[in-house]
Amino acid sequence: MRPRTLDEVVGQQAIIGPGKLLRRMLEADRLTSALFYGPPGTGKTTIAHVISGMTGAHFEEVNAAAVGVKEIRAILAAARDRLDSSGKRTVLFVDELHRFSRSQQDVLLNDVEMGTVILIGATTENPFFSINAPLISRSQIFQFEPLSNADITVLLRRAAADANRGLGARRIRLDDDAADHLANMSDGDARCALMALEIAVRSQTDGSGDDREIVVDLSVAEESIQKKVIRYDAKGDNHYDAISAMIKSIRGSDPDAAVYWLARMLEAGEDPRYIARRIVISAAEDVGNADPMGLVLAQAAADATLLTGLPECQLPLAQAAIFLACAPKSNACMKAIDAAREAVRSGRTLPVPKALKATGYKGAKVLGAGEGYKYPHDAPGGIVAQDYLGVDRKFYHPTDRGAEAKIRETLAEARRRVGRVDRSD
Repeated sequence: MRPRTLDEVVGQQAIIGPGKLLRRMLEADRLTSALFYGPPGTGKTTIAHVISGMTGAHFEEVNAAAVGVKEIRAILAAARDRLDSSGKRTVLFVDELHRFSRSQQDVLLNDVEMGTVILIGATTENPFFSINAPLISRSQIFQFEPLSNADITVLLRRAAADANRGLGARRIRLDDDAADHLANMSDGDARCALMALEIAVRSQTDGSGDDREIVVDLSVAEESIQKKVIRYDAKGDNHYDAISAMIKSIRGSDPDAAVYWLARMLEAGEDPRYIARRIVISAAEDVGNADPMGLVLAQAAADATLLTGLPECQLPLAQAAIFLACAPKSNACMKAIDAAREAVRSGRTLPVPKALKATGYKGAKVLGAGEGYKYPHDAPGGIVAQDYLGVDRKFYHPTDRGAEAKIRETLAEARRRVGRVDRSD
């Protein structure tokens, strides 16, 4: 059922739709090297095959998992001979290009640079991580998106009706709810959906060639694709994007989104200890002193994760994520430590005021350590006018949200009593 023309391709209209870059390049036969990046089953190889029928160049296809440097050198040598003898260029399609090592990718560089071959590389991994920078700089990157449920449904009905290339040689009735289920469970992967449809049909045939109607209803569809396959690379984009989405949902006070992204990572097999660490960081960075219990609960969730493991640890992790999302927000503590560290790095190192120096070591009193120190607990209100830094700098500026609003009031009063002006630097 692989599409044979661009018009038969379902989805990816941002790439191959009317007037879009790749379509214009192909229709003008001005194809340049390109990298197709996206999840499985979204049309990368399909469009490469369509290109093979549209370009005037010779087309070669290899899978990076099945060939080595020797085979690639032979293809490149033949491409040079072809160009010299007939002036015909070669399109080299390398599926799963990320499987080539850095040194294997380097073999392609010179011929891509010279225009001997037009490279089309397909990869499911972020090319900026998995592909050599020189190849990236010589290629146009096209990002493929997961197909929509509507796109998948179109492909399923097309396969069920096509008697030559699909399953339409038999009378098939594909119910709407069955098609919807297959589309939803395939998660944007056309290959997965078509395989499930084939299983649903062939599991009801005995090879006798009878002409009875084959019904693919919801129950058959559920049996044919029993578990949703979640696309998730623990070392790639999915890993970073999902955790980023959870943290930003917490920061944005959306508990529903936060718990969804948490569930997405847990279902995909993400290490719950990693999630717990990031929740602890979020508690300090995004909630801070606006609700000091946030860090306490986050740390408790991290400890519980180490103690219980999956599946039980999903409960404290969800509790912590939801609590933090609902809590008042402040990043004043993060700003304070960032500003203080910058002051340490870029400014003159401040000496410890003599009154604050330790007095327990030998010779401390002779050196004047602790001289003039005023014990705050002996003063009314526990606050005493005393220089603790040596310069008038303020790093912590509490917000007026949550518990930090009370801290703001207390700190302003303390600064007033010791004669410090509460201003921003």
